[in-house]
Amino acid sequence: MIYLDNAATTKMCEQALKEYEYYACSNFYNPSAIYQPAIDVSLALNAARGQIKKCLGANKGDIIFTSGATEANNLAIRGSLRQGKWEYVFSAGEHASVFNLANALKHEDKVVHFVKLSKSGEIDYDALQSMLNDKTRLVSVMFVNNVTGVINDIARVSQIVRRHAPNALLHVDGVQAVCKLPFNLQEFDVDLFSLSGHKFHAAKGVGALYVKNNAALKNLVYGGGQEFGLRSGTENVPAIMSMAKAMQAQNIEQNYQIASQLKQAFLQHIKDERITVVGQNTSPYICMLLFDGVNGETLTRALEKSVIVGRGSACSAKKAGNHVLEAMGFNVQQIKGAIRVSFDASLSNADVVSAAETIKQTYYQLWEKLK
Repeated sequence: MIYLDNAATTKMCEQALKEYEYYACSNFYNPSAIYQPAIDVSLALNAARGQIKKCLGANKGDIIFTSGATEANNLAIRGSLRQGKWEYVFSAGEHASVFNLANALKHEDKVVHFVKLSKSGEIDYDALQSMLNDKTRLVSVMFVNNVTGVINDIARVSQIVRRHAPNALLHVDGVQAVCKLPFNLQEFDVDLFSLSGHKFHAAKGVGALYVKNNAALKNLVYGGGQEFGLRSGTENVPAIMSMAKAMQAQNIEQNYQIASQLKQAFLQHIKDERITVVGQNTSPYICMLLFDGVNGETLTRALEKSVIVGRGSACSAKKAGNHVLEAMGFNVQQIKGAIRVSFDASLSNADVVSAAETIKQTYYQLWEKLK
């Protein structure tokens, strides 16, 4: 069985698993306690913050540990809300944890704007600029789209926001970019940046929010004041330490080249006039395909004994429709045929070629039955 749903989750790497076990079973102390073993754990947590900041290329600010990117996104957005006639701007292609929250804010009578996507899948930068003003409080634009793999130009977004919305915070959902694309947060000038450990071979149930200035956020959880008072609750030390270790273990440049070669080989073998490859300027780790005449769920289930693929966001896989593909202009019938293939550097060229041939053959068989 070939696993090609790495955008949904990844297998823990050996280094992260060993670190998790050590802090779960040996060095298991509560970092808020006052005896020396606990103090040592607290120091290790702070060292992990520094390691994560270094991996992100951030030279200032703090790392707030969370239960994952969904919580990090909610903390970034809800924590930014303020009384008054502020406006909030989101791209139309955001992950459900941002997109659904944005719609909830509309029902709470907040002024919410959605920036349309271009046909290529990127945010419409001109449309973004037109929505910004002195009343803009927050702009949230994801780095790499989790459905299509399309990469937004965050440096360009930052420049537009700083020029046209001087009072705004810029939040970026970086889940599909961290440990996959080479980048440096210092060059982007973002205020808030979300990440999730299980997307790059760490444990599930842990993530983080980079915060440039803690004063910009309000806490959502009350308790003992952990995480600079922004996210109270005893830290999930084993998972946090596994996340920091997994980040250190990744050779981003080398893995990027491997993933690029894998995706190119896959696309060469999956090519067909009835199969549409979605998006331009995409991550080498993600490939969204539309299969004409066959339901993507049917194809996914037909493949699962030999090739594991996804439908898009794992968080929304069981729900009808796809707001990202809709925002790109695809119709309902086209969207029904969607599957997402996502790669990992541990795969071989033979793996992806075999997977492409299996997917294509299975598609042909289904198409013949259904036409």
